[in-house]
Amino acid sequence: MHLNRPSDFHSSRKVVIIGFFLITGLIFLVQLFHIQVVDPAYKLSASSNVLRHLTDYPARGLIYDRNGELLVYNEARYDLMVIPQQVRDIDTTAFCDLLNIDPAVFESRLLQARRHSPFRASVFERQISKNTFAAFQEKLFRFPGFFVQPRTLREYTYPIAAHTFGYVGEAGPSVISNDPYYRPGDYIGISGIEKAYEEELRGKKGVRIRMVDALNRDIGPYQQGRFDTIATAGKDIYTTLDAELQIYGETLMQNKRGSIVAIEPSTGEILALVSSPSYEPGLLVGRVRTRNYRMLQNDTLKPLFNRALMAQYPPGSVFKVVNTLVALQEGVVDLSTRYSCSGAYYAGPITIRCRDHPNPVDVFSSIKHSCNSFSSVAFRNILDRPHFENMQEAFNTWRRHVGSFGFGSIFGSDLPYELSGLVATSDYYDRLYGTRGWRSLTIISLGIGQGEIGTTPIQLANLSATVANRGIYYTPHVVKGIGDPDSSIDLNRLPNVTTIDAEHFNVMAEAMHRVVSDGTGRFSLIPGIEMAGKTGTVQNPHGENHSVFIAFAPVDNPQIAISVVVENAGYGSTWAAPIASLMIEKYLNREVNRTWFEQRILDANFLTPQP
Repeated sequence: MHLNRPSDFHSSRKVVIIGFFLITGLIFLVQLFHIQVVDPAYKLSASSNVLRHLTDYPARGLIYDRNGELLVYNEARYDLMVIPQQVRDIDTTAFCDLLNIDPAVFESRLLQARRHSPFRASVFERQISKNTFAAFQEKLFRFPGFFVQPRTLREYTYPIAAHTFGYVGEAGPSVISNDPYYRPGDYIGISGIEKAYEEELRGKKGVRIRMVDALNRDIGPYQQGRFDTIATAGKDIYTTLDAELQIYGETLMQNKRGSIVAIEPSTGEILALVSSPSYEPGLLVGRVRTRNYRMLQNDTLKPLFNRALMAQYPPGSVFKVVNTLVALQEGVVDLSTRYSCSGAYYAGPITIRCRDHPNPVDVFSSIKHSCNSFSSVAFRNILDRPHFENMQEAFNTWRRHVGSFGFGSIFGSDLPYELSGLVATSDYYDRLYGTRGWRSLTIISLGIGQGEIGTTPIQLANLSATVANRGIYYTPHVVKGIGDPDSSIDLNRLPNVTTIDAEHFNVMAEAMHRVVSDGTGRFSLIPGIEMAGKTGTVQNPHGENHSVFIAFAPVDNPQIAISVVVENAGYGSTWAAPIASLMIEKYLNREVNRTWFEQRILDANFLTPQP
C-alpha cells in the first residue's frame, strides 16, 4: 500500500487555490469590461456631472363644455432650476436684476437648495413668464448651475365654474409618499374636476438627458436621445356643462348668496352648477395661488365654499312634494281627499300658520297654494296608521321613502366633497325623547320641510328631475366623455328607482304645473313654455328666510330640471322662482325676451344693505 506524500498533497492544494483566484479575477475582469465598455448605462451614471436630466412635464388635458367649447387650457411657464455644486463665479447683481429679486433672496434660496442637495437640481424660481424667460434665456450661459424647466399652467376661457373645475397645486408630502408617480415640485388636482379626473388629466412624464459644456451651454442630447422617454399629454375632458347657461347663471347670482343647479333629467348630466359668491378660477393659478387662497379663505362671504354641493338647508315647502307623494303611496290620501284649512294647523299647543287660500284643500290645491295644514295632516296620518306596531316602524317606513329620492346620502358621482345632507333617524329621536317619548306631533315640523332635516341644492335639483322622470333619476354627474366627446365614462348609468309608483308622479307633475300656471309661482310663468315648479320659503333663525324653488320644463317632455336657493331673500316665489324661470327660458330658447324681468334680478343685492 502506497501513501501520498505530504509534498504532493500541498502541491495539489496550491493548484486549487491558484485556480480559484484566477477564475475569480477573470470574472471581475469580464464584469469590469462590461461596465466600462459594453453597458452605456454605467457611462451615463459616471458622466452625471456633465449631463442634465430634464423632466418633460406633459400638457394637462383640456376641458370642454357639452357643446365642444374650450373652457380650460394650458399656458407655458418656466421653472428656473439650480444645481448648487455647479454655481460658481456668477454676476449675482445681473442675475437678480434679470429676475427682479433681492440679492438677499438669492443667497437664501441658494443656501436652501444646497441644504436640500448640493448635487441635485431643485427649483430656484417658479413659473417664470414667457417674457421674463425670453430675456433670461439669452444670458443663461453666464450663470453656471442654472437651467430652465418648461411647465404649463391652467388658463380659462371664461372666469366661470371655479368650484366645478377646481384647481391644481403642488403635490404635498403625503401624496408623494403614497404615490410613486409624484415627486417634489409636481402638480396635482386639488379639487373639482381637476381632482376627480387627475389620473386622466395629468398624462405621463418624460425625461430628456442633455449634455452641457463647462459654460453651462446645452450641446445636444446624450447618445442621440437613446435614453430619453417621451411625455404623453393628458386626456381631454368633455363636461356636461353648458357654458352659456353657466355664464348666465353666475350673472344672475351676482350680489347674492346661494346656488343654482340645473340637470338634464333624462341623463343626470349637470347643465349648470353655480355657487355664489364665487371667485375667478385664475386666482388660484401660479405663483399668486397661495396668497390668493389665503385671501379667499379669509373672505367673510366664503367664496371657496361650494354651496351647490355642501350647503345644507331645511328644504321648506319644497319638501311637500315628497311628503305628498309618500302619503299617496301609503294610501293616506287620494285625489278625493280634502282637508280644511282655516289659516293655520292647530294641534294642542302647536300652531303652524298657513297662507290665505281657497278652502277646503285637495292634493292639487295643496301643492298649488303650498298649504301647511294639508301637509301637516297628511304627515301625521302617515305615521299614525294603525297597522304600524310602534312609532319607530312608522317613521322608518317614511324615512325609507324619503331616502329613495337620494336624501340623506351622497350620490357617489364625480363631484368631490359632496355632502349627504341630513334625515334624522328613529334612533336619534329615541336618544332624545326615549323610545316611548315621541310621536307624530313631536316631529310634525318635518311635514312642512323643517326640523331635523337638511338637504343640499343638488339633492333638490335631483328631486325636480325625479318628478320630471316620473319616479326615477340618474346619478347627477359633470363629465360627459374622456378623450372623446362621445366616449362612455364609468358611471352608474342605470336609473335609480324611487319607492313611489309612477302614477303618483303624474299627479305631482300636474300639481306642480298648476303652481306655475295659477299658483304661488305664477309670477314666473314663461310665455310659450309649460313649466312645473314648487316654491319654498325656508325658515332661518339667523336672519331673513331663504328663498327656494325647484322646477322642470317642458312638463310633457322635460329637458331641464333645476333648483335655486337664494339665502336671506324671503319668499321662494319672489326671487328663486324668477331666477329658475330665466334659466329655463335661456336654456330652451337660447335667449331671454323678458328683459324687465331679468333686470329686476340683476339689480337685486342681498350682500349689502339697500339704501
